[in-house]
Order: sequence, then C-alpha cells, then structure tokens
Amino acid sequence: MKTRDEQIKRLEELRAEVPSKWRENAELRVANREWIRESQRIATAMLVRMDAMGMRQGDLAKLMGVSQQYISKILRGKENLTLTTIVKIEETLNLEILSHSHIESERCKCSV
Repeated sequence: MKTRDEQIKRLEELRAEVPSKWRENAELRVANREWIRESQRIATAMLVRMDAMGMRQGDLAKLMGVSQQYISKILRGKENLTLTTIVKIEETLNLEILSHSHIESERCKCSV
C-alpha cells in the first residue's frame, strides 16, 4: 500500500497542465438556460422536418447558403441563432419558429 505522500505525488503527476473549464462552462449554461432550451427546441423541429423531407445536413446547408459544419452546430441545439438564420430556416424548411403567438406570450411576460 502506498503512503500518503506517494499518493499525492501520483495525483500531481496526473493533473492536467491546463486547468479544466468545467466550472466556467457550467456557469455559462446556467446563465443562458433559456436560449439554450429554445435553441434545442428549434433543432428538434428542424430534425423532424428534415427527416420528413428526406433532407441531409449538406442539402440544407446548400439551400441556406451556409456550411454543413454550421448546420451541424445548429442541430446540436447549442447555437445562439441570429434572426437572419432563423428566417432562413423557416423559409427553407417551411417551419414556423417565430410564431406570432410565441412573440405575444413573450410580450405578456415582459409587461407583468
């Protein structure tokens, strides 16, 4: 059985040179929880529609005029989308992402 000093030395040898960013990432997720959820909702709707249309990421990328890598980021549900991108998604996939009822419910939340 190793002594306490030997165990500490071994742990120090295993420690990464660059500190982990887990805390920073966790705080970012908590601070941005609402838009992350909305982004995941959009990604899910896109995947369902793409599946129904038999469309692949590359096909969607061409139609939207963006890279396949960007589509991949969007479909992971962690991309903070611009209004321009949202409109392109709506037009290309014939999806209603920014519905009037959604905007109205947000307006009601703000006025309370």
